[in-house]
Amino acid sequence: MDVKTLLSICITTAAFVCSSADVGAEEVSFNRDIRPLLSKRCFACHGPDEGSRESGLRLDQPDGDEGAIGFAIEPGSVEDSEMWDRITSDDEDLLMPPSDSHLEPFDEKELDLIKRWIESGAEYETFWAFEPVASPALPTVENRSWSDQPIDQFVLKSLESSGLSASSQADARTLIRRVTFDLIGLPPTREEMNRFVKDFEKSPEQAWQTLIDELLDRPQYGEHIGRYWLDLVRFADSNGMHKDFHRDHVAYRDWVIRSFNENLPYDDFVRDQMAGDLYDAPSTDQLIASGFHRLHLIIDRGTALPEESFFKNVVDRTTAVGTAFLGLTVQCAQCHDHKFDPISQKDFYALSAFFNNIDAKPETVSKKGPERGFQPPYILLGSDEDKSQLRRLNRELRRISKRAAELEKIIESARSQAEKNTNARHIKTSFVTDQQEAKPPADAQTELNELQEKLELLQQDRDRIDQRMPKAMVMRERKKVRPTFILERGQYDAPGEEVTRNTPEFLPPMQITGEVPTRMDLANWFVAPEHPLTARVAVNRIWQQFFGRGLVKTSEDFGNQGEVPSHPELLDYLAHRFVETGWDMKALVKQIVMSKTYRQTSVSSPEQFNADPDNRMLSRGPRYRLDAEMIRDQILATSGMLSQRMFGPSVKPPQPDGLWKSVSMIGETYQPDSGEATRRRSVYTFWKRSMPPPQMTILNAPLRDACIARRERTNTPTQALLLLNEPEYFKASANLATIVLQQPAPERFDFAWETVTSTPIDDEEKAELQQLLHDVIKQYESTPESLEEMAQLFAAKDDLPTAEKAELAAWTIICSTLYNLDITKTKN
Repeated sequence: MDVKTLLSICITTAAFVCSSADVGAEEVSFNRDIRPLLSKRCFACHGPDEGSRESGLRLDQPDGDEGAIGFAIEPGSVEDSEMWDRITSDDEDLLMPPSDSHLEPFDEKELDLIKRWIESGAEYETFWAFEPVASPALPTVENRSWSDQPIDQFVLKSLESSGLSASSQADARTLIRRVTFDLIGLPPTREEMNRFVKDFEKSPEQAWQTLIDELLDRPQYGEHIGRYWLDLVRFADSNGMHKDFHRDHVAYRDWVIRSFNENLPYDDFVRDQMAGDLYDAPSTDQLIASGFHRLHLIIDRGTALPEESFFKNVVDRTTAVGTAFLGLTVQCAQCHDHKFDPISQKDFYALSAFFNNIDAKPETVSKKGPERGFQPPYILLGSDEDKSQLRRLNRELRRISKRAAELEKIIESARSQAEKNTNARHIKTSFVTDQQEAKPPADAQTELNELQEKLELLQQDRDRIDQRMPKAMVMRERKKVRPTFILERGQYDAPGEEVTRNTPEFLPPMQITGEVPTRMDLANWFVAPEHPLTARVAVNRIWQQFFGRGLVKTSEDFGNQGEVPSHPELLDYLAHRFVETGWDMKALVKQIVMSKTYRQTSVSSPEQFNADPDNRMLSRGPRYRLDAEMIRDQILATSGMLSQRMFGPSVKPPQPDGLWKSVSMIGETYQPDSGEATRRRSVYTFWKRSMPPPQMTILNAPLRDACIARRERTNTPTQALLLLNEPEYFKASANLATIVLQQPAPERFDFAWETVTSTPIDDEEKAELQQLLHDVIKQYESTPESLEEMAQLFAAKDDLPTAEKAELAAWTIICSTLYNLDITKTKN
């Protein structure tokens, strides 16, 4: 080795050592490094909840009578800090957190962070999520050639600070499959894919932007993006408690889909749901949107005390608002002050007071009869002709009912007089007179009989029209404001201090427009520019839809127990821009998918993967299993079976017999639909809370009995069994097989593989499938009974020759195999 080479190695090694030292000496941040450690192990006993606070010590704040600085922490000196003594003690009786808390002690890395923080001055910071959103300055990056987009610059700055680099761009086929799934929840067709590949070769940026604009304009965009919101607000087709009656709320679902397609600004999206009924002249859509407050679980009449049911409904509404718009677990303050966040019990009930004044009964009505699960108040949504007919019939019913009541009084009066005459007939001079006075008017009885028959017919006509008219449950305020009380330990029958409508005290104050704050005031408070949470929470959920995780991983909890943002400046940049651009949802989505960060390949070397295993630093493109609905819809779409029909009643795809038997208390049975309805997109699938569609829940779809801001992804044997054995998926495989056999024989494997996976087949893959096809055909030809069983699944014609039946059955197996490949059910 020559001197020059040796010197070069020494210089490189020295630079690496210096770089490593700089990284190790990175300044400790209270918000990023220390607060999460203290929140997890300390705040339950030394945090915001005064009722559970011990030793008069608050570790969540530095100052005040119980603040940590000067009490348990001495800035600059761990030796003089009792907190340090307690968390490093060898004495089990003194060690914090105590052993009976079942919390793990601080490990060496965590202790090192705390030590460095104390020695550097133990500086506290206000909690990041409760600070106003400000637009941060764009960072300076070393690799200026990668991208000039703000998203990419923030990501690259973080990567460079961690010693990482961005990955190369994914290939054209991967990109179109990724973004098509992400924007409309479906795969691209072969024609769309091949056209994009050609356009991409000529002008990559122009082809990419054109594709995104086209996808954003498709009606399927709202169906797909709206599904995430339906998870969040726990939309379902049944009440979810006790007998779990059907509750028709599809008008709200359809409004959500239309809102995303029409790009309703997010601030209006919030206002309409929070207070759509309180506009001076609310539109039908605004009234439907107010049904957001009617999505909660509801119990049957007679199951619990009405007062208890009402209270549970109010708590559910308050919890939904906290999760959907604040990204906080406000419900933790129902029984006591929040143990981790600055939400007092008073804050919780002051917020709940906005949802305590609904003019509605607290329990469900029977699913039978014309209301069919609709609980007043609700509005009618039928055609103008139906509405006109219904008004006419209602007028006629009222008129005839009034006349019938008059006749009943006349007849009853005559009968009463007859009784008096009978009792007094011994003093009458004429029995003839008694008969004249006692006899009911014959014409009155005849008219009453005719009117009753007419009433019955009119009621039947009215019910028939009412049955076919869509409806929407809405919000409606009582004229007299119902008082709200802090409930002792969260007990509905233990009222304490009365509270008035208000927002949590630690957040910016609400501006009110009248004597009593309204839900419209609350809605405007949520979307006020100075509100620190609404835009951050919304932007984070949108980011999560494209990368699998939000910049804040715990998208349901932006509080102390949640995770800190992986890229705080990027989150604030996006949130600030979201507000500045008029809360434009499609603009936000487009900015994200136009970024080079989104377009990175998901392929990584073992070294790259180990350096960022969860991809929190965004060093590569997203890769994770598709959602349940996307897997099912993809199978229907690529097999040519997917229905394009939008909106309307929820549908029940075929399922095993007795699906609802274990949860039904009223003998209710699952009655599957037939025909085109069974092939509609999964967003229209009937969702019974006590027994959601197994196809969905096996693949981690939520029960929809609670607000879910993010789905978990598991890997279980039942998922593979579902995809391999679901009869409806086999029918789709058979349909695709029929289409494949219409192609020229040399092109069939290429056609099938590309249709399902969006990628070209290679020689090795083709050889394996050819061998599988040969083996399966041979097996079916040797076992006629198996062939006949398979033929029944795809309804093969009886007169089809055995050889052709065997070939169709074998290609069905091939297509089913393709649907079960990892590449098929994974976003790459």
